Amino acid sequence: MPAPDYAVIIPHFNDLERLERCLAALVVQDLSGTEVVVADNASPVDMAPLQATYPQVRFVTQPERGAAAARNKGVEVTTALWIFLLDADCVPSEGWLARAREIATGDANVVSGGRIEVFDETPAPRSGAEAFETVFAFDQERYIREDGFSVTANLVAARAIFEATGPMVVGLSEDVDWCRRAVAAGATLRYDPALVVAHPTRPDWPALQKKWRRMTEEGFGLARAAPMGRVKWLLKALLMPVSVAAHLPRILRHGALSGLEKRRAAGTLLRLRMQRMVWMILQAAGRGI
Repeated sequence: MPAPDYAVIIPHFNDLERLERCLAALVVQDLSGTEVVVADNASPVDMAPLQATYPQVRFVTQPERGAAAARNKGVEVTTALWIFLLDADCVPSEGWLARAREIATGDANVVSGGRIEVFDETPAPRSGAEAFETVFAFDQERYIREDGFSVTANLVAARAIFEATGPMVVGLSEDVDWCRRAVAAGATLRYDPALVVAHPTRPDWPALQKKWRRMTEEGFGLARAAPMGRVKWLLKALLMPVSVAAHLPRILRHGALSGLEKRRAAGTLLRLRMQRMVWMILQAAGRGI
């Protein structure tokens, strides 16, 4: 078999239903010259039925936990000159792979982050977590234009950029850390609204809390390495109540939410920011969360 020109890397851990949904949407697209690699974090489930269903997909195991480690493994095992990153719980749009290939015909020094839409997996009305994520989850254009990173759930880059940047780091906000290192190594970061995937909203408070606890831990891993990192982190924590007032108008203006859903989203915004404030104060004080 000829070496692939492109490789789709999908990290996975213990979420077969969503991974199957992702693969079903991907394999019906034109896979010419493309290798699909699922890098599994040694999930405690039987992967054999899924492997039998998708023989055109390469499954590899990365015992080290974490999406960063799985992505690194996927990049390592393929020789493709272009890497397309996709998350197992994302559903690529019908033209996702074709658009990724179009990007790959352009400037090899550009890292492209695509649009991430959200959808609910439960019937209406939305829970507080679902309503919150409908408003605030995956603001890719702002992340790229203002914050200097792309979520790695939907990202295209040449292998040469990965080699110049180095592997993603487990335990940090790998999206932020890797993209900023790539830019420091000479890459240009761009937003591509035509590269589209869909991601489910978190269905309830425990799922949303788990997401933000992980993000807070990873964010602190980056912040504490900077000069006066703990002090700045503490100040950011104390501003959390202020951020509620600053972001509430986005909920009130959102056209996709009903009145009930807006009230639920507002309550979740307040609850989450207060929770993050407590976590961040504990971290700044040298205690775990």
